[in-house]
Amino acid sequence: MIDRLFKLLQGNAAAAPRLEDPRLSVAALLVEAGLMHHDFSAEERATTAALLTQRFELSPADAADLIARAEARVSRSAQYFPFTHSINESMTIDEKIEVVEMLWRIAYADGTLDPFEDQLIRQVGGLLHVPDRDRMFARKRVLEE
Repeated sequence: MIDRLFKLLQGNAAAAPRLEDPRLSVAALLVEAGLMHHDFSAEERATTAALLTQRFELSPADAADLIARAEARVSRSAQYFPFTHSINESMTIDEKIEVVEMLWRIAYADGTLDPFEDQLIRQVGGLLHVPDRDRMFARKRVLEE
């Protein structure tokens, strides 16, 4: 453990943690939003598939595979950092705002906003360095549609 930390501090790329695939990271956060009230509903699953299909230009089968991989990855993780770190390293601020908007779409997919979903979006928005103002404008755009 100490050797690994020492190599990381020296800049040894092999010791650096591996970044998640940004598409998997986005999918994992969307799945996490859907699971906030312990039931990834059919509406939330369909919205997640549609968002991933559109954002990453995936086929429906590829989107379903990505969601399955994201569900497996979320079940093995107790934190958002691997996902948000990957997104921060690979996406622009506008793309990160788009991710926050996607999270709002999942939160409202079943017609109601759960307080835990709201908390997740606030927390993830902060981890993605999305200003509160942009997070709220993203919410407003979703509510106006």
